[in-house]
Amino acid sequence: MNWLASLGARALATLSGWGRATMFFADLLTALPAGMRRFSLVVAQIHAVGNRSLLIILASGMAVGFVLALQMYYALVTYGAAESLGLVVNLSLVRELGPVVTALLFAGRAGTSLTAEIGLMKAGEQIAALELMAIDPRERVLAPRFIAGVISMPLLAIMFSAIGILGAWLVAVGLIGIDPGNFWSIQQNGVDIWRDVGNGVVKSMVFGVICTAVALYQGYETEATPEGVAYATTRTVVISSLAVLGTDFLLTALMFSTPR
Repeated sequence: MNWLASLGARALATLSGWGRATMFFADLLTALPAGMRRFSLVVAQIHAVGNRSLLIILASGMAVGFVLALQMYYALVTYGAAESLGLVVNLSLVRELGPVVTALLFAGRAGTSLTAEIGLMKAGEQIAALELMAIDPRERVLAPRFIAGVISMPLLAIMFSAIGILGAWLVAVGLIGIDPGNFWSIQQNGVDIWRDVGNGVVKSMVFGVICTAVALYQGYETEATPEGVAYATTRTVVISSLAVLGTDFLLTALMFSTPR
């Protein structure tokens, strides 16, 4: 019966972890009004998690636009639909690739940075010092970072999609030879600002909540050791990536299940 006892212990540990994460997220939400009152801290964190992630977002968006234009052209020209290249690229980016790839890059760059920062603050007993001074670390440390992550993610996703479309235009017009007027006009006629672009922004906001909350929780609950901080950063990337991919399927099923 040892295996049964071990299975039960693992199940209880998992449920306990989910419970702690839920309580942490609830406490974080209650601390948001106090975090907004320290808007200068929010602005500083937007620069830290958003502006410093901009280079990798733009470079990745341009590369994705290049490759997407080539791959879609090779597929569409087989069926005589090469003139639809601009529309296919636009919908692929604003609906799916923009929000999802941005979230994965955000988790790998900004998420790990947040986890390591909070974990090192805990290891250096800075969190404990704030509590001793009757300062709630959720309001002073966590809430501004959470707000900054939720604000930064949609902006980064929009920039990713925009630079991706520009990269696709460079390949389509400069390399393949598609008419530039046709490339843009078919996007204007086929892309709905609310259904396509709006839903993509909503997706990126949800991913921002997931990635930032996971990063802060892993940093706040990590063991105050170098090994604990390193393990927490790894868990941040793994959990955030899996959560983003799973949530993307659910959001896509809800947003785009009905025809235009």
